[in-house]
Amino acid sequence: QVQLVESGGGLVQAGDSLRLSCAISGRILVPYGTGWFRQAPGKEREFVTSISWDGDNTYFADSVKGRFTISRGNAKKTVYLQMNSLKPEDTAIYYCAISTRYYSGTALRQVASYNYWGQGTQVTVSS
Repeated sequence: QVQLVESGGGLVQAGDSLRLSCAISGRILVPYGTGWFRQAPGKEREFVTSISWDGDNTYFADSVKGRFTISRGNAKKTVYLQMNSLKPEDTAIYYCAISTRYYSGTALRQVASYNYWGQGTQVTVSS
């Protein structure tokens, strides 16, 4: 059974940095794409960033471009979200997700493309 566990969230001040981690366990026998999404109170879950199976392609929401980066550890079992220059509007629960339907391409920007999700980690940015 595939499981994703996020960690690294917390309370920070505007301008600070934070790195989230997503540990992936279980067997995945096909190439997959990995993404980070976030959901603020009262809002829909939204795309943040994603990375293709081969790591050659990354995608970012305009709101985080230039501030956030996505990377993976060895064996693709850990995915990181480095968040710099954090803003109060970045406050949300951040979710890691895997898509076994798409391993590359702009489909990795869509919530509906993902079939495995973590439980989320809270990030709060104070002004």
